[in-house]
Amino acid sequence: MARLPEPSWLGVGYAEVMDRHDMAVEAARAGADLAMELFRTTLEVETKSSATDYVTEADRGAQRRVIERIAEEFPDDAIVGEEGDQRSRLRPGETAWVVDPIDGTTNYVRGLPIWVTSVAAVEDGETVAAANVWPALDTEYHAGTHGVTCDGDATTVSEVTDIGSSLVAPTLRYDREYTYAALLDSISPVVGDIRRLGSAQATLSLVADGRLDAAVGLLETHPWDTVAGVHLVERAGGRVTDLDGNPWTPASEGIVASNGDIHEELLAALPE
Repeated sequence: MARLPEPSWLGVGYAEVMDRHDMAVEAARAGADLAMELFRTTLEVETKSSATDYVTEADRGAQRRVIERIAEEFPDDAIVGEEGDQRSRLRPGETAWVVDPIDGTTNYVRGLPIWVTSVAAVEDGETVAAANVWPALDTEYHAGTHGVTCDGDATTVSEVTDIGSSLVAPTLRYDREYTYAALLDSISPVVGDIRRLGSAQATLSLVADGRLDAAVGLLETHPWDTVAGVHLVERAGGRVTDLDGNPWTPASEGIVASNGDIHEELLAALPE
């Protein structure tokens, strides 16, 4: 049985942590509700860094809805968000909310139901609350500073110890020129099978509840793609590092999140 890590309070009062947990859930639901209203409707779709890096009015509207809800109770907190004019990085010592209104926008645009509205609260570098809401699949993952719940039930990472029978998901950006192919070439002979879901937050959520045994990304991470999901994995008893096995931070280039039991073997299999 996976052991849950001890909570790290960092001086934050219990009532405040619980308030932020409740707010993460409420704000994520608010954004998810708006995004769901527009799902599979006719939307204006723009591209950002690539032909499949989409942004829609649903992304922008859902992020506004999340921020408005947070501001009602925590008006002085900073916001780090994917869309609009929000900051893209966390700053040391601050209290901030990390928001991804639709993680998996390509799936969203194509009508696939695997996308997540993600909200996390960070206090002085420590994530104290996270909520990943999957409205199209009527599923929610929550975590405060103790354990993780999926639809209200406690959940933990998997107990798979044999990497040869593990289910591993490449995550973060698709790089057709080198990185994605190199990752598949290196881990395919070692792991049991591979899945790519098109949403980093969805993938990390599934590692947290044991449906996947690990997730791997070789490229630079963004806080909105990772912070909430990393918190879920760690609170569920898993391990999250950079590509060298050092503790993961939002500034890390690359991410390996696993149940812990296959972590070292997975690190050893990664391409140089």
